[in-house]
Amino acid sequence: MKISVLTLGCKVNQAESAILEGDLRKQGIEVVSLSEHPDFCIINTCTVTAKSDYQSRQLTRRAIKAGAKIIVTGCYAHIRPEEILKIDRSARIVNNSEKSNIINILSKYYASTGFVSSGRSRPFIKVQDGCNNACTYCIVPRARGRSKSIQMHEVIRQILECEDAGYHEIVLTGVHLGLYGLDISPKTNLSHLLDAIRKNTKIARIRLSSLEINEFTDAILEQIQDPRICKHLHIPLQSGDDSILQKMNRHYTLKEYRDIIEKIKKRSPDIAIGTDVIVGFPGEGEKEFENTNNFLEEMPFSYLHIFPFSSRPGTKASKMPLQIPFKVKKKRAYALKLIHTRKKNEYMRTQLHKTLDVIIEDKVYDDCFTGTTGNYLKIRISGNNLSRQSLIYVRVAGIEENALVGIPIRNT
Repeated sequence: MKISVLTLGCKVNQAESAILEGDLRKQGIEVVSLSEHPDFCIINTCTVTAKSDYQSRQLTRRAIKAGAKIIVTGCYAHIRPEEILKIDRSARIVNNSEKSNIINILSKYYASTGFVSSGRSRPFIKVQDGCNNACTYCIVPRARGRSKSIQMHEVIRQILECEDAGYHEIVLTGVHLGLYGLDISPKTNLSHLLDAIRKNTKIARIRLSSLEINEFTDAILEQIQDPRICKHLHIPLQSGDDSILQKMNRHYTLKEYRDIIEKIKKRSPDIAIGTDVIVGFPGEGEKEFENTNNFLEEMPFSYLHIFPFSSRPGTKASKMPLQIPFKVKKKRAYALKLIHTRKKNEYMRTQLHKTLDVIIEDKVYDDCFTGTTGNYLKIRISGNNLSRQSLIYVRVAGIEENALVGIPIRNT
């Protein structure tokens, strides 16, 4: 049997697909691309925006055109199963809560979840799922449910598997990573998890996928000083205007956000900090957008992820007055992308002539490889005999085409 696994959306989806692919291979099932005419196609969908809904439907149509029987899971299939069935009445819909049973549907054999590589040089380890927040724009809590944490011993087991497989970095992922452990009895937290990983594994780089600003406790601030924790944080902002943050039901003010960022930068001046921003939220007038623009200019971000507001049916924001026209959202997004480009270039320039740790990811051509630094920059490396997944030190020599260029110093 040949099976294709197609994935859209967040790192949690990607981590789940990696586990599924590993379980399929353990069964002796060949995991192939869609072009290789699989017998089955498993589509792990996303519904965070209208665009991701569209992409989920398109992937479904592509799989059908390839002649595969389809199993559709993920957040779009969970929230809008009727839309999938309009495309193919024979499609098997699997809710998010039943994802781990897909292997049973296919082979009637239960395989315990664990990490098995799906081809990434920096594998994702899912430690948490679901969200207890109620941001007015977000449909994810409906699709994923309340926060659920993976037991600490299971997380450690997966990371040890990564070590045995020769990996040097793991990325801890969750829908709401900062809620880790609060649902476990006895309660624990993300700081305790990081302690356990540091004490019980030797993995060289531990990366946090994303944390909310109000989850940076003193313990977490201390943890990120450890050299094994990547000097890179992704901390969603969503808006640089306090009135819009209130409408979004975000539980912090701009002052609180700024204060934490200043604490982080004071302790780790060279750390890379990225953020998410939604433009065109209902009620965002010119003044509110200007406030966001100014706040982003002032903050020491190294990159921005910019999302035009996408109305999700069933959310409070979809029913709010003063919806912003598409053209206005597009114009504002473009303005913020200019800030992103400038800030990313500024941060890259601060890395010139420094020595950075790099995971080798892909071979571009002979004597040229690409990789990712600990502080989350892409870098092209000139050198011989470099191997994928390896961790090396690289001297940054320049910047070309939105990426660093470096020369290897030595293997770690």
